[in-house]
Amino acid sequence: MVIRKGKKEDMPAALELIKELAVFENEPDAVVVTVDELEQDGFGPNPLFKTFVAEKDNEIIGMALFYYRYSTWKGKTIHLEDLIVKEAYRGTGAGSALYKEVIKFGKQEGVRRIEWAVLNWNQHAIDFYERSGATVFQDWLTVQMDEEGITKFTLNL
Repeated sequence: MVIRKGKKEDMPAALELIKELAVFENEPDAVVVTVDELEQDGFGPNPLFKTFVAEKDNEIIGMALFYYRYSTWKGKTIHLEDLIVKEAYRGTGAGSALYKEVIKFGKQEGVRRIEWAVLNWNQHAIDFYERSGATVFQDWLTVQMDEEGITKFTLNL
């Protein structure tokens, strides 16, 4: 297995991983992003994210997708949006290797924090993160406004 920076050509495989994650997270119909959007948004003139991929026998078996954020308390940070490994390759060390690569990248970039979300029912992931030294907060709630909510809100402005 090789861990490397993702390339534009990897985005069809990345989308398949994203769809597999949506199924795992019980949201099989939630993915609307396209390969074209991933290619443009990740590899266009103003990239919005970076990726590392796990590759085995010329097959993309996992991916970490992350981007920079800015904290008013900490300065430059990284948000790990998704860490995905194909179901058939879970338990092989691919997820751990991708995780290590993101943390190493953050250290090299001088970020003061790397953060991500984990579903409260994914105890396997929570245990892994806590063993690695990460803190899983119990007192912060995730807040989102989806596309429909944005539209409704802006109609009332």
